[in-house]
Amino acid sequence: MEVTNNNEIVDLSEKKFFDINKVRSDFPFFEKHKNLIYFDNAATSQRPKRVIDAMNEYDFFHNANPYRGIYNLSVDATERYENARKQVASFIGAASTQEIILTRNTTESINLLSHSLGEICVNEGDEIIISIVEHHSNMLPWRALAKRKSARIKYLECSDEGEFLIDDYKKLLSDKTKIVALSGMSNVFGRVTDIKKFIELAHEHGAYFVLDAAQSALHTINDVKANDIDFMCFSGHKMLGPMGIGVLYGKEEILDRMPPFLYGGEMIEYVSREDVSFAALPNKFEAGTVNVSGAIGLAKAIGYINDLGQENIIEAEKNLSDYAFAEITKVPHIQIIGGKKAEEHRGIISFSIDNVHSHDVAAICASEGVAIRAGHHCAAPLHQHLGLNSSNRISLMFYNTKEEVDRCMEVLARVRRLMGYND
Repeated sequence: MEVTNNNEIVDLSEKKFFDINKVRSDFPFFEKHKNLIYFDNAATSQRPKRVIDAMNEYDFFHNANPYRGIYNLSVDATERYENARKQVASFIGAASTQEIILTRNTTESINLLSHSLGEICVNEGDEIIISIVEHHSNMLPWRALAKRKSARIKYLECSDEGEFLIDDYKKLLSDKTKIVALSGMSNVFGRVTDIKKFIELAHEHGAYFVLDAAQSALHTINDVKANDIDFMCFSGHKMLGPMGIGVLYGKEEILDRMPPFLYGGEMIEYVSREDVSFAALPNKFEAGTVNVSGAIGLAKAIGYINDLGQENIIEAEKNLSDYAFAEITKVPHIQIIGGKKAEEHRGIISFSIDNVHSHDVAAICASEGVAIRAGHHCAAPLHQHLGLNSSNRISLMFYNTKEEVDRCMEVLARVRRLMGYND
């Protein structure tokens, strides 16, 4: 319960933060796919019409190469691209647009760091800490760096519920630790990591902290200054934006010292036969023709999030996630992966069904118009750690409904019978 300024008592469990029907009407996807339940939002979210329209409007009428011309179209393209950078900087609380590097996706952002940051701070015998929970994109680049530099990877283990223990983390840290790279939210467990203490301890040991926010950027509020985050990476396509656009945030003074990742056009200041000097931030890390349309789409997605209110989105997702967790625990033969409490699953519930392969579960759901994920979700080492070959995953977004959850549960309850079991 909550008491408003007018002394009205509001039952938060029934509070409507926005009209779900109006929200769904903002997404052309649902008009086309009236009978499809889309529960694979952790892989890719759907896009509101304003995002699609803004990208189309640019592509149809304003397409030009930014930075490279003094004619109106090129100047306009440059302004639109830089305005998108401003929107991103504001969204995460960055001090300056120079701290915002626009990439293709989270994967590219982390690979950039593994090369450029790794070049200035990792040497033979040094250590890099990652967790066993990480998506391959926040694991393989650091392993490649460690191999290249003859450094060592140290894994932060988790419990079967996906919890990290601070005492375990402290034991891993040493004066050899140079980089700590952790996700803000597991794409398997749906568990949110309280990163502030992890960052503080990394800094006490002189290490840089890299936050993989691919899953958490929309579903948690990440203030890079308040949390003293050194680097943060995320993708547009997981937060209502287009594919092919991502973000690398980095503290300006560190980015200044890092060498470029890619070489080519627009990332240089001066080139001769023998010499080269590089452009100032952020252009130093944005070689080649940039994705103006994608940046515009990302900016529009952030604008949509701001209009709905990110706090409202988070609360709506929590309510739906709590409901889904309660309902899936009623389905016989379901084994939940991760925490035993609903709050330990932020819109993501991974599970298995006794004696049924995850691909069979997903195929049956697909035949019934329910789209869920099957496999290891680009987190194979975590599945190995848990003793699993694969799992299924339901991932929700604020535009999903309780009615969709109910229908999904009805299908899951019939899976074993459809596979020939008598229960």
